[in-house]
Amino acid sequence: MVKNFNLSKHQSLSKQCIAKGLPDFSSVFNYIKQLPYGRNTNRSDFALVIKENKGTCSTKHAFLKAIATENNTEDITLCLGIFKMNRENTPKISTVLDAYQLEYIPEAHCYLKVNNKIIDITFNDNKPPAFVKSLLQEEFILPEHIGDYKLKRHQSFLKSWIIEKNVPLNYDELWKVRELCIAQLSE
Repeated sequence: MVKNFNLSKHQSLSKQCIAKGLPDFSSVFNYIKQLPYGRNTNRSDFALVIKENKGTCSTKHAFLKAIATENNTEDITLCLGIFKMNRENTPKISTVLDAYQLEYIPEAHCYLKVNNKIIDITFNDNKPPAFVKSLLQEEFILPEHIGDYKLKRHQSFLKSWIIEKNVPLNYDELWKVRELCIAQLSE
């Protein structure tokens, strides 16, 4: 984990956290970690994590990276990875994969890296990140990239994957399957 630091009273996101009784990074980290998984009303606005008391892998991790950046702590990196979302690392989607006869579906996932160690607080389960063994691609991104940039990278990957793996679904069908998987995770 990153070292703890007090939040600046002069930065926008930090002020919101302090107003909620979260004066340092450790308290913000623990607060964001315990929030339930859920899509925010605007996938690009990571500040909604605090306002809506929920978040996805993108909004939760982008928020923490933005807080670190506001407070001049640069040893936290925001990552966008694409991994094989399958029955083993995401058991809740097994019925969807079975229904469409897929071994896995490539999924875009955001997480943090500190000292080359992956930190994933998407779900508050304290388990080691299950997706790591099936990571297909990884890049460092900025918090502002969790919206359109992430979506376009994911869609581009899926379109190439369909051709490369000769998947018997077109892109629109595959995206619907992906949305069914995400819906399973929210239950």
